Amino acid sequence: MSNRVRRRFVAGATCPKCQELDTISLYFENNVEKLECVSCGYKEAQTDEKVSAVTRENESVIGIFKPH
Repeated sequence: MSNRVRRRFVAGATCPKCQELDTISLYFENNVEKLECVSCGYKEAQTDEKVSAVTRENESVIGIFKPH
């Protein structure tokens, strides 16, 4: 089994730091969703708090898919 991390680029995404278009890659590391800008190195991890923050009022999250 390979230790390489599979990354997917997010089409149309703009880096919040350098504002470059189409430079954001998304990947999973230790079952945590992370993104990284390949242009400036900006990194961010998707935490459960951020997932909760985007849940609209009067709605609930049934589950979060976390592939192994």
